[in-house]
Amino acid sequence: MTYQPAIMSVSLGRAWLHDFDYKMGQASKAGFKGIEIFYEDLDYFARQISGNDTPTSDQLLQAADEIYSICQTHALNIITLQPFLFYEGLKDREQHAKLIEKMKLWLQLAKRLNTNTIQIPANFLPADQVTDNTDVIVADLRQLADMGEAETPTVRYAYENLCWSTFNDTWEKAWDVVKQVDRPNFGICLDTFNIAGRVWADPASPTGKTVNADSDLKESLERMVAEIDVAKVFYLQVVDAERMESPLISGHPFRVEGQPARMSWSRNARAYMYEEDRGVYLPVEEVARTIISGLGYKGWVSMELFSRTMAEEGQNVPDQHAQRGIASWKKLQQRLRLD
Repeated sequence: MTYQPAIMSVSLGRAWLHDFDYKMGQASKAGFKGIEIFYEDLDYFARQISGNDTPTSDQLLQAADEIYSICQTHALNIITLQPFLFYEGLKDREQHAKLIEKMKLWLQLAKRLNTNTIQIPANFLPADQVTDNTDVIVADLRQLADMGEAETPTVRYAYENLCWSTFNDTWEKAWDVVKQVDRPNFGICLDTFNIAGRVWADPASPTGKTVNADSDLKESLERMVAEIDVAKVFYLQVVDAERMESPLISGHPFRVEGQPARMSWSRNARAYMYEEDRGVYLPVEEVARTIISGLGYKGWVSMELFSRTMAEEGQNVPDQHAQRGIASWKKLQQRLRLD
């Protein structure tokens, strides 16, 4: 395939504030062709239709059927179900076993949603709860990959480094895990925010940048072109972030004590590419150009967003986010000369 614009369901507004059908209608109307389904939407939809605060597996599967039908009505492909959180490398192996059971349900949900991809963010539990032992991490992820391979059709897993993940916080570390898992249905999700937000940016710094930001990013992107097999890039997320007016340290209104600064930043202050009026500053076009032109990536491009603006009330919130997202996509198309 060539390039298709997608958007996260959650980026159009929080599940408990904004009707799912309406959000999908606005995404389709704006011109999006695909959607990332966030589990939060699925869970909330199941609670709505069941009246049960803790939906059963059957109720979640029913919700998945309804969500798929809504997306079909609005001509939206479901490109992934995400995020399967806090999985790999757990020191608590009883919790690991519980998550394997949970994945059995997720595989059914993926089938009902007619998607072949589940996204796994690199674990960001505190370091005393997870191991940095790569052998354990790889074995855990192979277990999921083999479960997905046994499905018909095969379910893929897209592993994503988060710029605040406990151990695998760079694309290089995530890619090393993908290589070691060594399964055809286990690949990587590349995210412009999580790449630039780790090697180039630092929201806790007065400058908003790391010490050797430009040179470190240049070297990292050169390694990316040299090392990543583009067939293992399952999809691309494109998003920017606001530069903080003051360092995001203790006392900052966005900072949650005990939470990494980059996580607090991510949850509150992302924005779409090119939104200069919102103070974006990351070199995300450079990262996107490296992935698309340098690696030769073709496929889904998701205009992902987390922001305090999603929790605002009002029917105009999904409208505005859909229009902002597609405007960002169209400018990226123009700048990178995408077909």
